[in-house]
Amino acid sequence: MAVKRVEAFPVAYPEPNDNNNTRRLLLCRIEDESGAVGWGEAVTTLPEVTLATKVVVEGLEQLIVGRDALDNEDIWRRIKTHTWYYGHEGIASYALSAIDIALWDLKGKILGIPLVQLLGGAHQSRLPVIASTIASDSSIQVEADRHGEYIQAGYKGVKVGFGSESARLGFDVDRDVKFMAALRDAVGPAADIMIDRNRCQVITWDVVSAIRRTNEMEAYGLRWMEEPVEPTDIEGLRHFRGNVKTLVAGGEREWHSRAYGRLIGTGLIDVVCFDAGRSEGITGGREVVALVEKQHCWINAHSWSSAINTAASIALSAITPRTLVFEMKPDLNPMQHELVERPFEQTDGWIDVPSLPGLGVEIREEVVHKYGF
Repeated sequence: MAVKRVEAFPVAYPEPNDNNNTRRLLLCRIEDESGAVGWGEAVTTLPEVTLATKVVVEGLEQLIVGRDALDNEDIWRRIKTHTWYYGHEGIASYALSAIDIALWDLKGKILGIPLVQLLGGAHQSRLPVIASTIASDSSIQVEADRHGEYIQAGYKGVKVGFGSESARLGFDVDRDVKFMAALRDAVGPAADIMIDRNRCQVITWDVVSAIRRTNEMEAYGLRWMEEPVEPTDIEGLRHFRGNVKTLVAGGEREWHSRAYGRLIGTGLIDVVCFDAGRSEGITGGREVVALVEKQHCWINAHSWSSAINTAASIALSAITPRTLVFEMKPDLNPMQHELVERPFEQTDGWIDVPSLPGLGVEIREEVVHKYGF
């Protein structure tokens, strides 16, 4: 069945998991001549990037409309060739990601097959879930206790993002270690703890302080440290990796499998962070999974956005044995709980792989328009 229409919808919404700061996404709707609809997204974040990605998605409609909706992988390749003129990174990658996810969703709905089966089948039918947060309270104890409540709610661990001006975590080594001690006490001895430097535009760690911070946190059972230095600082990363015991995570700022291949090939990254809504969609994600499996490192879905990206990320995480945990935003939020008819929820620390056709989510289009800008 031929594709009939491609539409792009910029949305902006308050994110309770980020102190109600405004977050932005670009949602993509692709419809075929039978009326079947697939949805995708790009994690564009900034207003100007979101609007620019909308223009690119609409410009790429010429390569999609009239094509058989089942030819999604060839459409992906042709878009890659076409966008060479303005680069395969940044806005072009956002646009390709949104289109690709929507086409996979549409393909699954046409065939009546869940995404995970389209990708070859699930290696695991459910994934262990951790609460992925951004620290925002100025009190170390308040933040520690908040994360303890997530463990009580069933999550198997927590990943805490540093860098907010209100919490002031990530700015001072001694205070960060004090927080880690309080956090371990609050979550108990068995829960995973991951730390993410997170807001690289706000805080920059030199290699020496990054090593000291990590070494002292390791005493409290740190499972991984995410992006301790800038991804372009390979020598700094090499020095860091040789002086810590914990896993090193990184990769969320890469745009395509070629760049991921270079990063993975250094042997300095243990946990490869991938976002389907940024790095060329599900097709791009499948390529990264293959690279991870070849190198025997781990894949981590950086799916901190809407239920569309969550569904895509669950499927990509489920097709490989190289997945340690799955991140979810723990607090109720519009793009996870309002956007879809049946929101994703963890149960006793686990999330099931969707079994409905395509992404397995039913989008409430009135919510898309409610948050449009």
